[in-house]
Amino acid sequence: MNASFSDPRENVLQMGVVEGMRVADLGAGAGHYARAAAGVVGHEGRVYAIDVQEDVLKHIKNNAHDTHKGIIETVWGDIEKLGGTHLRDASIDLAILANTLFQVENREGLIAEIQRILKPWGTLAVIDWSGSFGGMGPSAENIVSETDAEAIFTHAGFTKKKSFPAGPHHYGVIFSIQSA
Repeated sequence: MNASFSDPRENVLQMGVVEGMRVADLGAGAGHYARAAAGVVGHEGRVYAIDVQEDVLKHIKNNAHDTHKGIIETVWGDIEKLGGTHLRDASIDLAILANTLFQVENREGLIAEIQRILKPWGTLAVIDWSGSFGGMGPSAENIVSETDAEAIFTHAGFTKKKSFPAGPHHYGVIFSIQSA
């Protein structure tokens, strides 16, 4: 993996992924996190790679290793809309939001959907760019800093569990949601 970017396998371990979990990769893109999570959850678990771009979902499906077949399920959906992921209420142990928060236009919709799909005491992992880095990352005005990400999710009722360096240009924050 290029040293300039985050390592999904290392970051998935930081997220506490274990065998048998149900994981949603929200805004899956190329599917790096979906594949890394699939390698840990095994055939007793399930990883939902969710994206609004059908071409990236086809790429994920076509490039899934044989060992990941039956573990990764691609889902066309809008993560910024309540019900947009098409997942059942309280069905997900871990939601991964990697390199996506900076692109989100409807944060309220995203938060509501994450809260809907997470199991009580479920976990949210946010990995995003810590800067623009001369244009390698998103434009400076689109960066959501680690402090801002923490504020967004704690204001919405999430509890920060930990932060970790997610690569030379990324931060990682793990949150839990507490449901009554």
